[in-house]
Amino acid sequence: MAAEHACAVPPERSTAPNYRPGVRPVHVEDAEALHQLYCELADGRTDAAPAGIDVTREILTDIVGQPARLLLVAEVDGGRVAGTVDVVVVTNLTHRGRPWAIVENVVVADDHRRRGIGHALMEEAIAHAGAMGCYKVQLLSAKHRDEAHDFYRSLGLVAVAEGFRIYLDG
Repeated sequence: MAAEHACAVPPERSTAPNYRPGVRPVHVEDAEALHQLYCELADGRTDAAPAGIDVTREILTDIVGQPARLLLVAEVDGGRVAGTVDVVVVTNLTHRGRPWAIVENVVVADDHRRRGIGHALMEEAIAHAGAMGCYKVQLLSAKHRDEAHDFYRSLGLVAVAEGFRIYLDG
């Protein structure tokens, strides 16, 4: 793995109490923090690792300019980015023209999990979809991720469909 793709070892899990993080739209300056979060999400799988930091900055600049997309981050401890969620609103011809939203890349830093960060991010993502007039919010989660499924259910999401995907080379 090239140095620009290297993922640092995450810090040890903290024992700090629960807290309400500040959730806000991403800034291009958050590129390094996002890179680290996506390294944690990849969990050692090189095919799922984020792009190098320079490419991450370029892509992030593009994402920030997309009006139908909201990439959120959660800040804790005076500004540390500890979680993120990506929401894309999709225009639609059915459901009387109401859009729908898809949520992707939900991740909270390992040392900050189970403290309400993911909950705050998902609440904001769902609220954003509602404000955009979406009739549904959907996401996919790998079948083996039982803890994540429990988390999504705790937010009111219901497993109502069988998901399918195909990974494309390139």
